[in-house]
Amino acid sequence: MAQVTIHVPPRPYQARIENGLLARSGALLAELLPQASKVFVVTVPPVRKRWGAKLVRSLVSAGFKPQVIQMPNGEPAKKLKTIETLAERLSRLGADRRAVLIALGGGVVGDVTGLLASLYMRGVELVQVPTTVLAQVDASVGGKTGVNLGAGKNLLGTFHHPRVVLIDPEVLRTLPDRDFRAGLYEALKCGIIGDLDLFLRFEQKRAQILKRDPVELEGVIAQSVKLKAEVVSADEHEGGLRRVLNLGHTIGHALEVETGYGTLLHGEAVAWGMIAATNIALTVGRTDSVTAGRIADAVLSLGRLPELKVSARKILARLQADKKTQNGVVHFVLPREIGKVEIASDVPDSVVIGAVEELRRLSRGGWGKSK
Repeated sequence: MAQVTIHVPPRPYQARIENGLLARSGALLAELLPQASKVFVVTVPPVRKRWGAKLVRSLVSAGFKPQVIQMPNGEPAKKLKTIETLAERLSRLGADRRAVLIALGGGVVGDVTGLLASLYMRGVELVQVPTTVLAQVDASVGGKTGVNLGAGKNLLGTFHHPRVVLIDPEVLRTLPDRDFRAGLYEALKCGIIGDLDLFLRFEQKRAQILKRDPVELEGVIAQSVKLKAEVVSADEHEGGLRRVLNLGHTIGHALEVETGYGTLLHGEAVAWGMIAATNIALTVGRTDSVTAGRIADAVLSLGRLPELKVSARKILARLQADKKTQNGVVHFVLPREIGKVEIASDVPDSVVIGAVEELRRLSRGGWGKSK
């Protein structure tokens, strides 16, 4: 079992990564949370159908009496109304301050359950059991929770770290191909911002990764989690260093909002955002053409991305509402070389518009609709 420690005060926690871990999760949690009064599994119907029974059996065998609470599936459920509905359900089921919430699902489930856990009774224990690549390599680690507003993504949220993150790569075998690839973009991001070996793994082992080879997949996840843990441990609340994790997210979030969360999966938006950030870096002289080409090739080689039919000027306007914008200044994470990035606040609007226009051109030229 690979174990990665996230060193945050007042209590460090671990991400545990191993094939088959879901079936042993009950025993692990019984050791870690012996004082738990009630356990509630928050999930969505598709995940419950595939993996809910296995998790519940494991919890029951360890002496827990878990109750499953379903929430709506998909990005549209990331809103404050969902938190209120789930909290009312917890109250009716008798959840108290020693309750434990287990988030079983992808990034949306993890973000919503995390925010719920931070607010209910002013904070109860949280366990993350991510079931998508995106959630396993990124969303489940680091303590960020949040829901969306009409004005932007994740504008309401808290920092609430889980007690443990249990990652079982085996659950990814039932993940639809598009969702699987969307999560890989976040892992590739980790390689670009700080792990050359991980980036090389994508270049050299792409076929095996896309075929979901268990060894390669576990390795990709472990390396991604390790990189994120190092960054979060050094900068828990995004005061400086942690901002590097936003590579691709500045324009990516704007694309998600502008398209109504219905056209792009989060990882696909980040993928387009990473290409845009790379083009910006090239235009303003922060990187060279060889590095830019390698990054774009690595992104596009993972599969087709949805076509973009957005206005570049509208995307620019959306950036002003992004939570990473400070005093009206948009901050971009720009790659300098593979494994090194920098934060830039001096990118001209014209360069941003040009980068988005280039995305539109790319998306029409052989990188059209996803399968």
